[in-house]
Amino acid sequence: MGIELIPAEVSDGWEVHEWKHACAILNGDFPSEWADILAMMQAFRLRREWIEVGGGNRSKVAMAIDGFLAERGWQAKAFDTRVEVDDHSMPSPTHEVDCFKNRVALEVEWNNKDPFFDRDLNNFRLLFDLRVVSVGVIVTRSDELQTIFRSLGRGTSYGASTTHMSKLLPRVLGGGGGGCPLLVLGISKGLYVD
Repeated sequence: MGIELIPAEVSDGWEVHEWKHACAILNGDFPSEWADILAMMQAFRLRREWIEVGGGNRSKVAMAIDGFLAERGWQAKAFDTRVEVDDHSMPSPTHEVDCFKNRVALEVEWNNKDPFFDRDLNNFRLLFDLRVVSVGVIVTRSDELQTIFRSLGRGTSYGASTTHMSKLLPRVLGGGGGGCPLLVLGISKGLYVD
């Protein structure tokens, strides 16, 4: 079982990819978190005004997804990780995860520079190896949204070197997440509300 575990009425408007049985693990071992992700997918709509507004620390897209999940108990999570050898402790810092609940980590990469994908995947890999994350989820945008951005005069704000699906998939296929099961969700035209 894989992405077919996502009902069609939920997956409409999303580009969905998975690796290492992420959907089956979420469905079987983390049913509450899986229900939250499915509810977020079903409820989310990409609003025109969110695209037209300039950048900032957190986009309206990220705030909408983070806010939806926060109402269900997800929270930003930083981890204090270190390697200890004999009596010597060495910090092994990780990046704060946008949304975390019960061993499921979710990152929203709407319009950052594409090296943020490397950071997220490395973080998932390390936290999976340390047995604190069982599944990593990345929400980004599908390449097809570029036509909408251009039509709104925002094409250059969402450039080729920013986070979108064709920048993420080669990193995942190249093993960027290590052994961590991954679910990748791309916001596509079917979610756009003018």
